[in-house]
Amino acid sequence: MGIVVLGAVFVDIKGHPLSVYIPGGRNAGRVEQVHGGVSRNVAEDIANVELRPTFVSIVDDTGMGEDVIKKLRRHKVNTDYILRTPQGMGTWLAIFDNNGDVTAAISKRPDLTPLAGLLEEKGDEIFRDCDSICLEIDMESELVSQVFKYAQKYHKDVYAVVSNMSIAMERRDFLKRTSCFVCNQQEAGLLFGEDYSELEPQAMERELARNVVGAQIPRMVVTMGDKGAVYAQMDGTSGYCPAKNVDVLDTTGAGDSFFSGVAIGLTYGKTLAESCEMGARLAASVICTAENVCPRFLPSEFGLDMPVTD
Repeated sequence: MGIVVLGAVFVDIKGHPLSVYIPGGRNAGRVEQVHGGVSRNVAEDIANVELRPTFVSIVDDTGMGEDVIKKLRRHKVNTDYILRTPQGMGTWLAIFDNNGDVTAAISKRPDLTPLAGLLEEKGDEIFRDCDSICLEIDMESELVSQVFKYAQKYHKDVYAVVSNMSIAMERRDFLKRTSCFVCNQQEAGLLFGEDYSELEPQAMERELARNVVGAQIPRMVVTMGDKGAVYAQMDGTSGYCPAKNVDVLDTTGAGDSFFSGVAIGLTYGKTLAESCEMGARLAASVICTAENVCPRFLPSEFGLDMPVTD
């Protein structure tokens, strides 16, 4: 079954200026619409390392929803557990500046509660033989609880990512049960009730090492954009992973790719430091491509001794 990924699918509507971006002003530019969503991105990124993830989600019962499924299948993602319902996908509207960074965004989350019935009926089938679980921790609480029930039943590691930290902050008890939680610097500040916006990596590493113990989060990684990422474990281990030096075209999905690399590494026996290095490499491959998607890699390129199957 590979790595099982659970979360929402979004339609991303992205606006890019054609000249110097003027905040609050009128900007001529190009607007594109692409498949998105943290978990959808993660499933595709894992597949692009020639692994075979299973994606559990919901899409619209429209041509757009069918397009999402067809694209994932082309990437060799198992889509057998994707439901089709009216308005099953969310929407993310974002404006980018000339550096490829988001300056403003609004999102509408989809209702994922129909997945409860799917998990109740086919949860054993989905989780029994999987290698690990990647979970969007801000999904509906009932769904998150169901996932952890199966994770405990079948002794599976859960790697958590977030798309809305204001919701995830209400899931602190769930975070204690994860094998690793990955978020960005701003999200970490919200979680711990502190301002980390001006911290450099060395200081951020110290803060994270202190806070994971207090919050009882087994392992946690905080991404810091072009400054890299820091990580810490409850056993006192902590460290820093520098970012790759690449030309940035669009930062969308970089955090999702980083998380994918971390989850892949930890699932298949790498240390947290090695897994963060994998995440940094995947993130760099996304932000420097015009298509803003992770290129394909072989498992051996990341030191994974795994067969590639058709």
